[in-house]
Amino acid sequence: MLVVSVEVSDAVVAVRARTRSGVPAGCAGCGQLSEWCHSRYVRRLADVTLGGRPLRIDLSVRRLYCENATCPKRTFAEQVPGLTVRYQRRTPQLQCLVEDVGVVLAGRGGARILRILNVTLSRCTVLSQLMRVPLPPLETPRVLGVDDFALYGGTYGTLLVDATSRLPLTLWEGRDAEQLGRWLREHPGVEVACRDGSLTYRQGITVGAPDAVQVSDRFHLWQGLSRRVQDIASAHRNCLPAALPPVSETDPASVEETAENATADTRAGQHARRLFEAVQALTRTGRSHSSVARELGLNRRTVSKYARAGTWQEVMRRPPRKPSTLDPYLDYLQQRWDEGQYSAKILHEELQSKGYLGHYQRVKMAVAPLRRGLPLDEPRERPPSPRETARWITTHPHRHSPHINDRLPRLLDHCPELRTTHHLVRRFAAMLDNHDATPLPDWLDDLANSGLAPLAGLAGALREDRHAVAQGITTLYNSGVNEGRITDVKLQKRLMAGRAGVSLLRHRVVLIAHLRRRYTDRPAVSPR
Repeated sequence: MLVVSVEVSDAVVAVRARTRSGVPAGCAGCGQLSEWCHSRYVRRLADVTLGGRPLRIDLSVRRLYCENATCPKRTFAEQVPGLTVRYQRRTPQLQCLVEDVGVVLAGRGGARILRILNVTLSRCTVLSQLMRVPLPPLETPRVLGVDDFALYGGTYGTLLVDATSRLPLTLWEGRDAEQLGRWLREHPGVEVACRDGSLTYRQGITVGAPDAVQVSDRFHLWQGLSRRVQDIASAHRNCLPAALPPVSETDPASVEETAENATADTRAGQHARRLFEAVQALTRTGRSHSSVARELGLNRRTVSKYARAGTWQEVMRRPPRKPSTLDPYLDYLQQRWDEGQYSAKILHEELQSKGYLGHYQRVKMAVAPLRRGLPLDEPRERPPSPRETARWITTHPHRHSPHINDRLPRLLDHCPELRTTHHLVRRFAAMLDNHDATPLPDWLDDLANSGLAPLAGLAGALREDRHAVAQGITTLYNSGVNEGRITDVKLQKRLMAGRAGVSLLRHRVVLIAHLRRRYTDRPAVSPR
């Protein structure tokens, strides 16, 4: 029982309370009740705000003698349930608020939110209270999800997720097989392990949980196949213009040649031609791309791009011109130019009288090709990029737009290699849709015998992991929950500006998932 009085001021709400004498209290050491009072002292407790003002509780409590002769404690301070905790100057309600804010927003963000709530704490105190929160007890999951994530720079981490409850279990720095195998041996009972195609995780699961069924994730299987399709499209870049509609017979053939000659005269064209000739000359001698890159002072990817190209024009990426407000007046500009009007200023004034609201500089840039004997730069469609071509091939035919339905068949008829790739991709997609891995061995044989190096390499990797690949096709287990939790890890990293250590990141990722689950599962309060 408490005796309470309240004082309200502009700065703080002060509550003075006093425990009643003669009420027995339990000893903190042995639990025996005692009412033998030794002395009194005042505890000053902070509580959540009341009416927007900070709330302070001045609580007078007793110090009692322990009447148990065998108890190591001579005296003890009485505690008020729900109001005081040993060695704590905040009430349990305020302490829970500080911990939850620290879990959600960490140090600086948590301190700012608490300051808005009239609870003044430093960022270090918020972090300290966060790290003192114990992690939930770890229960070995039946279905385990394993995946890696970028921790910082070129360093990666490993995240373990319970695929059944969809809650993260733990994370650590690095992605080596030994550490994963050690964790699995310390937590026996995993029956199914979902992972990507990583050899490291495959070895770790085999060593740590040899009886567990390994499942190669469907998303990573499809992603690996899509990358190979993009490599094939890059190797057959010369075939990609065949996807465009045929050029009208009325267009002069010399226009394209004149444009290419004009491009070759530019500084960018001359630079591209020099690099192309230098890279091709060195790679023909059998040298590796890395050594060529070191000699020419280029990036290895740049050397690979010039080595794959058939001509230097392929490297010159000329983006299509975007539509502008001047497009409806291009025919008029061509007509006036043919009539002998070469002044961009006069042409701009004439277009303004016809309703053109654009700037003079746009008209000046539009007639610049005419001064060099080239046609007007009209909006044009460029060939699909290798990435776009791979997306056309890997997308389900029912989801193709009319634009793709018009161009993809034209491209496949022109390039037999892409047609073979498209056929193999659709066969694998059928296996995923039907959850049927029976055609997998024949499909792998066709993949290896396709004559396409990227697909042959993929066939070898999948054949080594064929049991996990078959499980990924037939079962419903996947790493989707892992990808969602990795997105959450990246969010927490950005909130802490990348300065979080592994221990703090682990604490926040695990606790914030349980915090969301706690507030999501809380029943809604019905209005009275």
